[in-house]
Amino acid sequence: MITARIENLTKRFGNLTAVDNISFEIEKGKIVGLIGPDGAGKTTFLRLLAGLLKPHSGSVRIEGIDVGKNPQQLKEKLGYMPQHFSLYGELTVAENLRFFADLYGVSKNKFRERKKELLHFSGLAPFEERLAWNLSGGMQKKLALSCNLFHTPEILLLDEPTTGVDPLSRRELWELLFQLNGQGTTILITTPYMDEAQRCHFVGLIYEGRMLSFKPPQSLLQEMDEEILELVTEHKQTRSLLRNIPHLKNIYPYGETLHLAFEPGKEAEARTRDFLDSQKIQVRSLKRIPPSFEDAFLALVEEQRANE
Repeated sequence: MITARIENLTKRFGNLTAVDNISFEIEKGKIVGLIGPDGAGKTTFLRLLAGLLKPHSGSVRIEGIDVGKNPQQLKEKLGYMPQHFSLYGELTVAENLRFFADLYGVSKNKFRERKKELLHFSGLAPFEERLAWNLSGGMQKKLALSCNLFHTPEILLLDEPTTGVDPLSRRELWELLFQLNGQGTTILITTPYMDEAQRCHFVGLIYEGRMLSFKPPQSLLQEMDEEILELVTEHKQTRSLLRNIPHLKNIYPYGETLHLAFEPGKEAEARTRDFLDSQKIQVRSLKRIPPSFEDAFLALVEEQRANE
């Protein structure tokens, strides 16, 4: 069952096209991840889905409602958590929950019951009387998420909810998201972290406002038509020299290593070793590795550039 249908969605700011003719569908009860570099258009896209911006062309329908024409009809169905969620630091956890419950029109009787559920769900019950600005970054994110759950939305739009928090808080937030998804909530989440994208049922790769790919994470890796070598060397000019190897499509830093992307079936490892020997470059390690999400993303970016 389709819960959201995005068709030819485009949004411009002056001469900048922030979202460029994006189309895809979101299945009900799925977690969809959107990844891409800063400025790719992820936040603008989420704001279009939330009805906070109007598109220049195209449409968004969520649960059959045209977002551009009837954004108020989505209020009870949708939860939207921006990247910089506006908690009130001078209010306690409980007071922030009360404030946002009032915004959603939650009755006093339902508030008491729902507050208890959300404090338990988020692990914030021991901190109910703590001021929001005295919470850790991870706790603030949990509180922000809880504030968006009072009306039990059917679909959650989350803009980089784990950015700026420690690894343990990231894991705890994802555990909460999996719990929500297990209860039937559809989740659309933007993230700069490739490992988080791999936890989603579907992943969209966005670059310069365009959707380069939208499919399950494993399908993206399986369909990648490149052979990846991982090279470790201390020679500072290796990257520029290696560009002369035939059939090399791309080369880029990956942590302390270099990743070399070759056309398949071109004896990449043997060619690379021969070239490095001819240049008298000492190699600490050279091996073929399975492609990572970063490799897949960069391959799609290079393909897009080549097409342009």
